[in-house]
Amino acid sequence: MPDSEDIIIATFYKFVPLGDYRDLRQPLLYLCTDNDIRGTILLAGEGINATVAGTRRGIDTLMGQLYKDHRFCGMEYKESLTDVSPFYRMKVKLRREIVSLGSPGTDPSYRSGIRVPADQWNALTSEPDVLVIDVRNKYECDIGSFRDAVLPGTGSFSEFPEYVKQNLSPQKHKKIAMYCTGGIRCEKASAYMLQQGFEQVYQLSGGILRYLEKIQTENSLWQGECFVFDGRVAVDQALHKGQYDQCYSCRNPVSADDKKSAKYEEGISCPSCYDTLTAERRASLKERQRQVKLAEQRNQQHIGVPQTGHIDPIG
Repeated sequence: MPDSEDIIIATFYKFVPLGDYRDLRQPLLYLCTDNDIRGTILLAGEGINATVAGTRRGIDTLMGQLYKDHRFCGMEYKESLTDVSPFYRMKVKLRREIVSLGSPGTDPSYRSGIRVPADQWNALTSEPDVLVIDVRNKYECDIGSFRDAVLPGTGSFSEFPEYVKQNLSPQKHKKIAMYCTGGIRCEKASAYMLQQGFEQVYQLSGGILRYLEKIQTENSLWQGECFVFDGRVAVDQALHKGQYDQCYSCRNPVSADDKKSAKYEEGISCPSCYDTLTAERRASLKERQRQVKLAEQRNQQHIGVPQTGHIDPIG
């Protein structure tokens, strides 16, 4: 992939019945490979979810081909620019769900929450009877969130149904507004909550990334940075690469202060995972890091260097 021109990072998803999703895998992989596109596309019976990077021509070719299939028209789609591709290879994976909630029968293509445009989000969430919930995971919330939002502290999205069961009630919580990185988790979470009897459920259309794109910093209710699922790790309010790196061992974001900790060792551990590493795991990570440094000295890229954040393109 050429470094002399801007690389487009494209994220897109849609909940739509795909009875033939298995048959789509190979043609999509060939299409992306032929156009030097890298990243990950997830396919399931419930739809498509992807984060990929390529040249302007490559991304346009991919999207043009997808849009020839009427089922992919109207996808939630976003772009950003980078100098170097954040991905090393191209993968098209088959999954049970394109974002894993673990609640069979939850179908956002049938019914989901009311989509709220970015320019209406501040007004909605400022209403005193609206409960604002961040449906992302703890490691994401730790580096940024909306002011006064409830942070469930989940370790994975599949824990969200249990959080709802233990903490929320349709009788008590009449108006709920949810947000996530790009909108896909909110779409599924809102569908789930409507199934549980919650009546007024709202979701931030396009997620945090669309909000940061549309809302001026002086009017923004966002605080901190936003975790993203590629090599940038996080973006600031201007959607530029943020200040965080990523721990190879646990994939959690690592701040400048984290790097000062005695528990931080590049490529091996950070304060989040130091106490959980076995001696065998630590030895394996140390050997891998040694190989990475050797590759750097030779001006090569080590095959084990992660080019994405957490592996799947969820948002």
